[in-house]
Amino acid sequence: MARIIAVANQKGGVGKTTTAVNLAAALAAAKRKVLLVDLDPQGNATMASGVDKHEASPSGCEVLLAEAAIEQAIVTTEAHYDLLPGNGDLTAAELKLMDALARENRLKEQLAKVDGKYDIVLIDCPPTLHLLTVNALTAATSLLIPVQCEYFALEGLSSLLDTVKAVRQHLNPQLEIEGLLRTMYDVRNNLGNEVSAQLTQHFGDKVLRSIIPRNVRLAEAPSHGQPIHLYDRSSRGAIAYIGLAGEIIRRERGSQAAVAALHAMHGDSPEESVEASAHLDQE
Repeated sequence: MARIIAVANQKGGVGKTTTAVNLAAALAAAKRKVLLVDLDPQGNATMASGVDKHEASPSGCEVLLAEAAIEQAIVTTEAHYDLLPGNGDLTAAELKLMDALARENRLKEQLAKVDGKYDIVLIDCPPTLHLLTVNALTAATSLLIPVQCEYFALEGLSSLLDTVKAVRQHLNPQLEIEGLLRTMYDVRNNLGNEVSAQLTQHFGDKVLRSIIPRNVRLAEAPSHGQPIHLYDRSSRGAIAYIGLAGEIIRRERGSQAAVAALHAMHGDSPEESVEASAHLDQE
């Protein structure tokens, strides 16, 4: 099964879309088969991937409403990852789904149709905790939270974590926190250093080692419809996202090794080992 990572934070301007796009490109460069799902009605991840959100048809809206097959909507990008485009129609899809049965499972059901085709699925969530984000968290195996190292960094995190807890209880018991990613970091800024220390104090090893710096080239890349490693692969931003991709891959290998060790220790079947590992994570 593919790892499905939702990239979410209801606080806007924290580098969520930048992370989704550039992590997808870096993972694709590492020979992973990647699908990026743009679930934000703003369609910024679609445009940053070099796809015109106004021309995308069918898009994620039709897929969520079961009006088009997901295979028909997916397009391949210049950076060699696949994209399920998003645009303003997603707002209409969210409204239409409000009264639908099992509305929280629509994205999960659609992604199941391409299971086995991808190693990693990344979902760029809107800056809200409404139905589209709940769909992403229900479909995901883990959650990546970009956090800007600024004064209000911790504001809203409690709401997001409360939502994660509710989703675990009612919709997706397997949902884990992939990690908190520090973004727009400036080592010369004392406040940034203080916020970084606070995050580590509160969340421990859930804070990823990778740090995304403030970088002009990183900010310029979306206007050219390119991920940073195509726009300027020697920039600090590109190097940072390559490092993040490496950390994500290492975590995946570590998780697989832990399950294999648990299996060897207890002599369980692989399926039983996975269930035991998930149970331990929840505890």
